[in-house]
Amino acid sequence: MAKRKLLLLPLFLFPLVVILSQCLSTKEAHESQDPRGEAYAGAKTCVSCHSDISNTYPHMAHSIASSPATTKTVHGSFLPGLNSFTYNDHTKVVMTKTDSGLYQTNYVNGQKVETARIDIAMGGVKGESYLYWKENELFQLPVSFDNIKNHWIMSPGYDSVMASFDRSINLRCMECHTSSAKTEPGKLPSFSGDAIGFQKNSIILSIDCERCHGGAKQHVDFQTANPTIKTAKYITKISALTREQKIDLCGTCHSGTQTQNSKSIFDFKPGDKLTDYKKHAPSAGPTDLAHLDVHGDQLDMLKTSKCYISSQMDCSTCHNTHKNERNDMVLFTQRCQTCHKAASHNLCKMTGKLDAKVLQAKCISCHMPALPSKAIINEKESVLIHTHHIAVYPDDITKITDYIKKK
Repeated sequence: MAKRKLLLLPLFLFPLVVILSQCLSTKEAHESQDPRGEAYAGAKTCVSCHSDISNTYPHMAHSIASSPATTKTVHGSFLPGLNSFTYNDHTKVVMTKTDSGLYQTNYVNGQKVETARIDIAMGGVKGESYLYWKENELFQLPVSFDNIKNHWIMSPGYDSVMASFDRSINLRCMECHTSSAKTEPGKLPSFSGDAIGFQKNSIILSIDCERCHGGAKQHVDFQTANPTIKTAKYITKISALTREQKIDLCGTCHSGTQTQNSKSIFDFKPGDKLTDYKKHAPSAGPTDLAHLDVHGDQLDMLKTSKCYISSQMDCSTCHNTHKNERNDMVLFTQRCQTCHKAASHNLCKMTGKLDAKVLQAKCISCHMPALPSKAIINEKESVLIHTHHIAVYPDDITKITDYIKKK
């Protein structure tokens, strides 16, 4: 009898094991599913076939648009003597590193007033700013980092009166710095009652492959099942888009500061019309340079340029979004010279007056100079970004010629 019980025990256990395995596999599938929906495969699936791009992409501005805050993504020093920023005679913010994470702590007259963990790093090319979670809401921290000058700075838009921890982050910020973020009512007390919260499991940091190429699940399934077929199927190839479609795709983030969104940019798919999602504010026309800014308005600035108006150029004419070509001025000048050449009779007027090597090194500095941003403002120092209004800037040409004369 005992033997019969022992023999029957596996028979009872087998269905239980099957049920448990199905539950676990269902849970794993649910957890691994992209929060954007079933049409998305997730950027990690792209790596196996596109290893060359995956090796360079982590260094691109799109990739570091947002990332989890770690000692690799937060570049400021946490060493004593280098880990603080003085707001005024009474206020100092100190950056510290512990086993539980990275923190910013505000001290007023030497007394600790407020502290918050650095949860998300935003940006990382010219500078980076930081966000922290409070319940389901995101807030900007009072101290940022200048990657060019390599020091802590006051976060853009703050003043030196106090180090505030209550600047809330809205959907517009997330639309250009992340690949996915779904809103929900904020859980913190609010006088207006309309505080914005985010579903934490909906957030995909960085600008990933599918943000520009569209949902890739069908593409991945097909190519995996048909490895001998090298022609990409069921995925948006940027080269196949029209000029206007390419421009609109980049414009989802790079035509930004003076627009009004009619629906979330997260819903935008390659090939859609940008005007169906965002329109210029009544006070700011698309060709009104006074309202445009070097940060966020690159597309509209480009559209005011004679280079754009007189050609079929688009953003990818100059920018390779898969390779880190940052600060390679000679390379960008060579791309300018594909149009500006003797055969086209539109050479730069400084040709012959300046050494060819100097001309190549200074071409961008003259015609797309780094100008102070009106959107990223800081009370103590200006943030300079290359303008995308390509033009002749006499003051900058004078600076270059004066520099040559002194040599």
